[in-house]
Amino acid sequence: MSEGTYSPEEMMIVAAARMLEEDDIVFIGIGLPSKAANLARRTHATKLSMIYESGTLDTAPSVLPLSIGDPELSRTAKAVVSVPEMFNYWLQGAKIRTGFLGAAQIDRYANLNSTVIGDYHAPKVRLPGAGGAPEIAGFCSRTLVMLRQDTRSFVETLDFVTSVGFLDGGDSRDALRLPGRGPEAVITDLGILEPHPVSRELVLTKVHSGVSPGAVVAATGWNLQVADDIGETDPPTARELAVLRELKPCETSGVAELLAAEAGARA
Repeated sequence: MSEGTYSPEEMMIVAAARMLEEDDIVFIGIGLPSKAANLARRTHATKLSMIYESGTLDTAPSVLPLSIGDPELSRTAKAVVSVPEMFNYWLQGAKIRTGFLGAAQIDRYANLNSTVIGDYHAPKVRLPGAGGAPEIAGFCSRTLVMLRQDTRSFVETLDFVTSVGFLDGGDSRDALRLPGRGPEAVITDLGILEPHPVSRELVLTKVHSGVSPGAVVAATGWNLQVADDIGETDPPTARELAVLRELKPCETSGVAELLAAEAGARA
């Protein structure tokens, strides 16, 4: 793909990266959120602290990690802690500002389903499940959701509620006494949705270049509200695209360096 053109996925990653700030502390897994966080750290948020689910704190991978167990993450981390400590102290202790989430389904109040498609007891598809998503949704100061948009994923009613967004809307999340503020934005391959300040229902606030509001509404399984002053996402810059496209995993990332260091220690 040439420098002047970009894919919907690249636009989605760039839009998410721009939402991370210089002093952010972000909790991420593998996939699109990892690409967004690494892009942000290499462009405008050079002091971004990245924490991966495996317990690597303030890591700075030189390549895109293959998994949360990639040696590159522990090799470049300032500290590595156990997963229970990660969740009990760092996450539930309100020390992480931004949490990234994905899912198979989302509803109008940004509640997420990553458990089953269909009836829970006889599902059409059994999904990976909750993992740490409920805690991320509940305890990070804010969450950002990344999800490709179509009527199969943006649904009127979830088949199962894995992670709470704004529950039934309004102040219903507040009744749960969750310390986190909840989803700040849903970044899709078509645009950006943000919760209404009172109803907490998702509203389309930006479309990506070349996408019409009508196309986003048509890709949503409920009557999606559109902001009166809807904007358009700035296209990726040449630098953002160049850095993003350089972000590639290495099948032996970190391994060669570790083996060399061990050999040197034994010599």
